[in-house]
Amino acid sequence: QLQLVESGGGLVQPGGSLRLSCVTSRFTLDDYAIGWFRQAPGKEREGVSCISSSSTRTIYANSVEGRFTLSRDNAKSTVYLQMNSLKPEDTAVYYCAARWNCGLAPFDPEDYDYWGQGTQVTVSS
Repeated sequence: QLQLVESGGGLVQPGGSLRLSCVTSRFTLDDYAIGWFRQAPGKEREGVSCISSSSTRTIYANSVEGRFTLSRDNAKSTVYLQMNSLKPEDTAVYYCAARWNCGLAPFDPEDYDYWGQGTQVTVSS
């Protein structure tokens, strides 16, 4: 079973940057598309971005387009979410998840088979 582990969360001021990582503790990520989701207290889980297994397709939610960049290094079995120009509304627990491809509904959490435990991102002055 694929196991995912997120890291890189923390406290940052508005306008700052963070880079989240998602790494497998077993197997490799080569065959999986990876999505990032976030969930703020009292809100539903929201899709942020998805990258195909070969990096040929990357999709972003409107709320993060132009500020977040998703990339992957299959040799290191790691996916990176670079988050720039962070806003207080970006505060949430961020999760990475795996599925066969980003598909037609890349932000539907029901289509993802494996999930990490999440990492907290707090944007506050």
